[in-house]
Amino acid sequence: MTSERKRDTREKFLLGGIVARAGLTKADRAFLLGGLIELASIAPGTAEHRRLRDIGEEAFKAPASEAGSPRISETTEWH
Repeated sequence: MTSERKRDTREKFLLGGIVARAGLTKADRAFLLGGLIELASIAPGTAEHRRLRDIGEEAFKAPASEAGSPRISETTEWH
């Protein structure tokens, strides 16, 4: 495995961990992508960006079992 591929695999693994920590492992992929697209439209440095970042910082400080209680209890089929 090339070093670039290893880095890419690690990045995907870490991002998947963030989804799990947020309690969204059972969420529909389209829902997740839509939310991420909305997040991408928030300009860095704005009050909303700081607010969401603060929430994330606190979630990372919490034990993994407490960080993200399941927000989505059921899912539709993966697309």
